[in-house]
Amino acid sequence: MHPNQKSESDPADRKVVLVTGASSGIGEGIATRLVEEGHHVVAGARRTGHLRALADRTAAAAERSGGSLHPVEVDVTDRAGVAAFVGEARRRAGRVDVFVNNAGVMPLSRLDSLLVDEWDRMIDVNVRGLLHGIAATLPVFADQGSGHFVTIASIGAHQVVPTSAVYSASKYAAWAITEGLRQESDPSIRVTTISPGVVASELADTITDPGAAEAMRTYRANAIEPDAIARAVSFAIDQPAGVDVNEIIVRPARQR
Repeated sequence: MHPNQKSESDPADRKVVLVTGASSGIGEGIATRLVEEGHHVVAGARRTGHLRALADRTAAAAERSGGSLHPVEVDVTDRAGVAAFVGEARRRAGRVDVFVNNAGVMPLSRLDSLLVDEWDRMIDVNVRGLLHGIAATLPVFADQGSGHFVTIASIGAHQVVPTSAVYSASKYAAWAITEGLRQESDPSIRVTTISPGVVASELADTITDPGAAEAMRTYRANAIEPDAIARAVSFAIDQPAGVDVNEIIVRPARQR
């Protein structure tokens, strides 16, 4: 049990939470903590083997807490697939309380490397994937009269460094889209942006540019664990209905 994990969960407080990119890293950490806290998690990702292993690892915690984890294959770049992901969750549970838009990729490179396919992939996953989640879930929340969007952005939404131009642009976009959603939404729908700094994950494994990969090895020397971000998600969704936590930045104390 994590130090600040709830020992018991009131069934009335348990939420149905959809998490994309749940097969590793931050998404896996979020799914794990929320199950341990008694929530019902629908974990989505492309790598179904990883999701099944996650379900196995959280089974004992789910039994103790009264929570659950249901793995579902989903590719956030597929609009119809994301709609089906949300629809299945709603059919199974009768509602959707939280949608965590976490799926993301980060193949950093200098612009003059001209890795256009990688730029396109970042735009497809980090921006279009976010929009697909909103498009699929917003009508559900409006119909229910409640709901909570959580976007996992990045410290890259607040700064640009060499090799991060396209990645930071995609995360600036994620921040802007989520802030626009917050301003446009009825007060019954809460909206939170969480921007992680350096977190231990597979995210940097997608970097193919040699210079960017070398710089990232130094940059990621002081990383925090995914559960640090999961705790921020837990804090945001655990607030009373009238409290909307708009934005949180979480990074290692050594990251300046």
